[in-house]
Amino acid sequence: MIKKGSYILGLTLLVLVVSSGFISLEEKKVKGFHLADNEVIKYHVANEYENEEKVAVKVPHVGKSFIGFAQKMAYKESRGILHLVNPYGYMGKYQFGKSALRTVGIYDFQEFLRNAEWQDKAFEALIARNKWELRKEIAKFSGKVINGVEITESGLVAAAHLGGAGSVKKYLRSNGKNGFKDGFGTSLSSYIRKFAGYDISHIEANLNAKVNLE
Repeated sequence: MIKKGSYILGLTLLVLVVSSGFISLEEKKVKGFHLADNEVIKYHVANEYENEEKVAVKVPHVGKSFIGFAQKMAYKESRGILHLVNPYGYMGKYQFGKSALRTVGIYDFQEFLRNAEWQDKAFEALIARNKWELRKEIAKFSGKVINGVEITESGLVAAAHLGGAGSVKKYLRSNGKNGFKDGFGTSLSSYIRKFAGYDISHIEANLNAKVNLE
């Protein structure tokens, strides 16, 4: 005959084991989730000092305006984290390399990581430069379909942000055969698709665009 105390202890242990199994299952599910609009999440991001920091992020939900373009780019590049430095040294919410920042007139990289206005201005300056670099391609290829994706001005500019204007030109001239992927495996065609049809017309093509830091 089983004693009452032993029965209760055994039942308690069984509940704990089953509960821990459910917890592990939930933790596994989190790794592959898709977010709903405006859902707030917490996740870990490793910075350049190899620390980890918890950051709350609200998923942007906007239309095809320039603001929508900028917010989507920031979210895609860094989840919108101002001070993020990735393992390849790209910085800020739009993930700029140091050479690109110098090109648009920014040399104080620590201040850049703290300054949201600088980051937004650098993003606009780079768009202006990429528009100029891709002016012929934008005119020639807009509206065409390559690898099942319609070519648009905003899509090409976004792809140039990922891999540079030169890579975009090679992709277009090879009819999509000569592709580019970054260190994380992200392709030009995925950016051309994700960022298609946004209105960035107010930013004029300018080879010498710089950030006004005043």
